[in-house]
This record gives sequence, structure tokens and C-alpha cells, in this order.
Amino acid sequence: MLPHVTATRYVTPLREGGSLPGLMEADDLGTYVVKFVGAGQGRKTLIAEVIAGQLARALDLPVPDLVTVELDPQLAAGEPDQEVQDLLRRSGGLNLGVDYLPGALDLDPAAFAVDPGLAGRVLWFDALVGNVDRTWRNPNLLYWHGRLHLIDHGATLTFHHPWPSAAGFAERPYDARDHVLIGCAPDVAAADRELAPLVTQGVLAAATADVPQRWLVDEPGFGGPDAVRAAYARQLQSRVDARPAWLPALQAAALAGESARTERKASRPSWLEGRR
Repeated sequence: MLPHVTATRYVTPLREGGSLPGLMEADDLGTYVVKFVGAGQGRKTLIAEVIAGQLARALDLPVPDLVTVELDPQLAAGEPDQEVQDLLRRSGGLNLGVDYLPGALDLDPAAFAVDPGLAGRVLWFDALVGNVDRTWRNPNLLYWHGRLHLIDHGATLTFHHPWPSAAGFAERPYDARDHVLIGCAPDVAAADRELAPLVTQGVLAAATADVPQRWLVDEPGFGGPDAVRAAYARQLQSRVDARPAWLPALQAAALAGESARTERKASRPSWLEGRR
């Protein structure tokens, strides 16, 4: 189970995303970016955050720590922003907290070099979980204490929105053309050799076990939370097993991205030579 804390103070909204997460302090003296169960995307976004985040951690990709956050709706009383008040009142109970990384910078590959090995592992992972939200427009990568950190995985595992058609996710190609790291010469083949054997039934069971029970109840078509957890694990295992269907296109996209980057560098005017 994820560590559990109780929110003590709402600090400020974070308006970069569409779900209006908030920076909150908790009774463990920690500060967290809280994703609210009452936000427009609902609990499935939080489920995706947990499963994808914990799976990334198991693959030794750097992600901030996750906690569950108990929220008293009474905290809304002191907030002057009506939108924030309404969101806090809708989100009483259990929410998700992401460890706040103070001073972190949005990662720009033009400013912070990302080696091909790490770029390949991130790209492979995003293809595995179907992450549609790691583009150059919205990298969802932070640079903190000399390391890249992966954040915001609510837009992964999109197969769980229409469960009846979820089986098609296993072989679905991953569109990597706009991926923020596509121009970093990602070594997808090495990433596949390294990471695929690590996605075991035990790892998937552990990642899905960290999803709070109350977020999984009353899912249509399932007999209970354990059945929903098993369905997530089966889908991800099927995705790993179906790599022959989607991996070649991912490798081709990585090669095309590096070729495009090389062409852009070759076409730079001479007075820019020597600059990044």
C-alpha cells in the first residue's frame, strides 16, 4: 500500500494542467502535488497515475514518491477561489499526492542532455503504458538535483475508459512522432532488452495492488476490486507479449526522429556553429 497522509493546508493551485491539482501540506510535514478525485477526469486518472508510476519505479525510472492523501472538505472554507472551493468539496476522502520537488525545472532536451539509453527507456515505457502526454509541448519531465524525473501519468492506460474494447490496446501502435525525447537518439532496442524481462506478473501485481480499494469499487462489468486489478495486470502483460506488433514501428520512429534532428543541425547557419 502507498503511504497515507492527511492534508493540513491548501497552499496554491497549479494551473498548468487541465485538472487543477493543488500544492498541499500534510501531517507528515511533507508538501505534495495533490491530484483530486473530484476533478473532471475522475478516479481513473488517479488509478493510471498509481499503476504507471509504480511500474516506472519498478523499471528503475526516476519518479517522485506517491502517497494517498485524506482530505477534509472543511479545508475548502478558507479558500477565496470558488473553483478551488468546489473542487475541494467534491474531493473529500482519499486523493493522490505526488512528492513536490522544490526548484525543479521543466526538462528541455535542448538545454539538458538526455543520453540515448535513458531516452530509449522512457520512450519504451511510454509506449508500454500508452502515454499520450509526453510531447515537446507538454514534456511532463522535470530536471531536479541533476536527474530527470517522470511526472503526470494520468493520460496512460487509456484502455480503461472503454473496458469492453480494451483488448485492442495490446497491439496498438504508439505514435511517438511528437514525443519530447524522439530527437535524443533513443536506443529502443537496448531498452526493450533491459526492461521487457522486468515486467513480470509479480511486478504488475504489486503495481495494481497499490491502487486504493475505494477507487476500484462499482466498476461496471467486474465482480469487485480484485477483478479490476487483475484486468489491469492482464492488459499490461498482453502489451508486453505483443511487442512484435508495436516495437518495430517504435524503433523506426526513433530512427526517423534522430535523422530529422541531424538534418536540422546540418542546416543551421554557420554563425550558430558551436552553440547548442
